[in-house]
Amino acid sequence: MSCDAVAFSAMLWFASGSPGLQAVDPAPAVIQQGQAPASVAGEPLFVDIVGRAKRLKAQAETYRAGLPKDPAAVAAALKGFDVFQGQIAELAAQDMKGHVTLKERGAVDDLKCILRGISQDLPEKLKAVGEAKTVKDQDLALRDMVYLLNDNVEVITAPPQPAA
Repeated sequence: MSCDAVAFSAMLWFASGSPGLQAVDPAPAVIQQGQAPASVAGEPLFVDIVGRAKRLKAQAETYRAGLPKDPAAVAAALKGFDVFQGQIAELAAQDMKGHVTLKERGAVDDLKCILRGISQDLPEKLKAVGEAKTVKDQDLALRDMVYLLNDNVEVITAPPQPAA
């Protein structure tokens, strides 16, 4: 399944959910066939990605905790942000390397597409942090960065699923 198809399927799946409605038939809409692929969580490249993402998530959380309490205040430069930017760029490159590695192996699961998406989203989230004008904007951008970095860890460490 192409990455675009996976992204479209995920969008439809998220759009179809409604917190107030219960499914009448718990059967899946698509019957998955085949076996789950082998986990890559123990491979050096993916261990590196998880470790980097965890450290950067902790740094982003530290930035958030240190923000001024007045959300309307002008956003101030974050201490060591230039180093953080470089580390985010390195993580994005590692995520793309993970995507390419899985693609070369002929992987048919969603992980390769998700890693490509994260590699593209990290610079965008970083840009939002750097361009924030108020503490509120800075906090929201950092929160989004924390969520993305957490996703980066969870997609690799989650048990693999058969291709959709």
